[in-house]
Order: sequence, then C-alpha cells, then structure tokens
Amino acid sequence: MKKFNVIIGGIILIYAGSCTRQPQEKVRLQTVKTDTVTSAAEHSTLQYPGKVRAAENASLAFRVSGTIRKIYAKEGSKVKKGQLLAELDPTDYRIQLNATEAEYKQVKSEAERVMALYKDGGTTPAANDKAVYGLKQITAKYTHHKDQLAYTKLYAPFEGYIDKHMFDTHETVGAGMPVITMIGSGQPEVEINLPATEYIRREQFRQYYCTLDIYPGMRFTLTPLHIIPKANANQLYSMRLKWDSNNPEQPSPGMNTMVTIVCECAADAPMSAPSTAILHEKGETCVFIFDAKNKKVHKRSVDLVRLQTDGRATFTSSQVKTGDIIVSSGVHHIQDGESVTQLPPASATNIGGLL
Repeated sequence: MKKFNVIIGGIILIYAGSCTRQPQEKVRLQTVKTDTVTSAAEHSTLQYPGKVRAAENASLAFRVSGTIRKIYAKEGSKVKKGQLLAELDPTDYRIQLNATEAEYKQVKSEAERVMALYKDGGTTPAANDKAVYGLKQITAKYTHHKDQLAYTKLYAPFEGYIDKHMFDTHETVGAGMPVITMIGSGQPEVEINLPATEYIRREQFRQYYCTLDIYPGMRFTLTPLHIIPKANANQLYSMRLKWDSNNPEQPSPGMNTMVTIVCECAADAPMSAPSTAILHEKGETCVFIFDAKNKKVHKRSVDLVRLQTDGRATFTSSQVKTGDIIVSSGVHHIQDGESVTQLPPASATNIGGLL
C-alpha cells in the first residue's frame, strides 16, 4: 500500500512540474482606431443657409393724406427711376395753394412798397422790419402749400419692379401710410446669420460663395457688404453679401441658398481631430496620444473650442501638437499608460474598413 502511495505521489509531482513548464497565456491587448491631429486651417470653411434679398426694397407712401386718384404702375411691372406711380386727388391742395398764392402776392407787393420807402427814409425801421418778416412768413407758407400739392404724386425712387399695391384707387390714405412696395432691379444680395463664435473671428473671413438647388453644380461668388454689430432676438448677427456681377446667373429675391465662407486661420490656430477622440471625464477634457514605439497610450489635457457639424472637433492644448497620432475610437475603454494594438488602415480590398 505504501508503495502504491509513493507511485501516485510521484505521478502528481511529474504532472505539476510539466504544468509549470508550459508558457503563460498571452494577455490580449485592446485594439483602437487612430487618427492624426491636423491644424484647424485645414477645416476652416463655414456654411450657413441664406436668403436672396433685393439690393433695394422700399415701401412707398405719400407725404400728405388724401384719396387715391389713380395708380399708374401695375404689380410686377418694371419701372424707371422717377416714373410716376400713383396720384392723390389734388383738388383740396390746389384750392389751398391758390388762396395762399393770392395772399402771397398781396403781402409781397405791400412789403416791397414799405421797404422802398424805408430806403428813401420815408418810413420807420420798425415798419420796415414788420414788412420783411411778414414777407418771409407768407413766402414760407406759399412754398409749403406748393410742396403739398407736389406731394400728391408718388414717384419711383429707383429702377425696379412693383411688388405690391397696399391700397386701390378711390381709397383714402393717411400721410406716411405705405401704398406701394417695390424692389430694385440691381444685383441681388444674400443675407445670412452668424453665431457669436464666428462673429468674433470675422476678420479671418477671406472668400465667400454660395450654391442654389436650381443651379446644381454651380458656385456663385459673393462680396461682403456689412455685418450688423448687434445680435438679433436669436443671438445671431446678420450679414449681407452682394451678388457678383460676373456670375452667369442672377437669382430672384426670396430664393434659398447655402453660403460657404473660407477662413484664413492664424499661426496659433486650434487643432482639429475627430470628435470621437475627445473624452470628457471627471470635469476634464482630454485625448489619448498613441506612442507607436512602445504601443502605449498617454492621456493629454485639451481645451475644446467647438464641435463641428462635419464630425470633427477643434481644440487647443500645450500637450498636443499637429501631427500627433491620437486614439479616435475606443477612448472610453482605455487607461493612461495602457498598451494597445493599433487598428491597421483600410486596404484597397477592405472598402469602408469594415473587415
């Protein structure tokens, strides 16, 4: 029995020894996708929806009240600058002017007689002053009534098209009430709205163009006119751009367009990387730099500038530089200093990198 126990014990020792000589199982490393940090200058185009506007747009009104006698320009018709568009009934203003004209002639004749006597010493300075002031007063009244009669006619302030009639013939309107709206026939303008983050870097805007769905495959150059330096109710800043006269086509006001702005970034421009590379953890924003030599990742702090609509993010950092290889996918499953395996780039036969 003792001999049997010795044999069994020997077998166990031999088996245990053989197990210790087997190589330990290799630790499996996590595979991560990487990307290269680039300068934000390579991603400096901005896009905003815009609306085509007429360069000139006016709501025309009479400067006096009255009843509309006739409207000469039809809606949609083209008019020249200075063309008569509409007219009020001038009867009351003509009667008023005739009465004032008679009064003016009488006062003027008397004033001239008194002033002539004063020159010859035939009257007092007070009488002369009264005549001079009286003439000035009636002259101003006479001029005012002549202007009122002239204001019964409405003329086109610029060349363009009649947009809409706000009133019809025989209707009574007050002074300053819009009667006709018209748009100019000059080069149209495009209006867009900029957020505050782009408004503050407007000095870096260098080139502008737009596209329209009705002209597929075509780009139209634009020239900046102005940016209103006050935000609207939506906290956006309105910008106007002029349609270049060299463009082969000219859109109509009201059309929708997409405006592209090309920016020139400064030397210290932010860096750019896929937004999936940004990790927010415990109040800290960071990325993982991949060290290709020792196959390890190292956490580096960054300051996020903004997330872009194209899936990229811009950031600044004193610990990251352009050209660094960073982990672009899987940042939530790795730790600082961890060894990882880099996912190889997609080959020509691995379309989309799915394999």
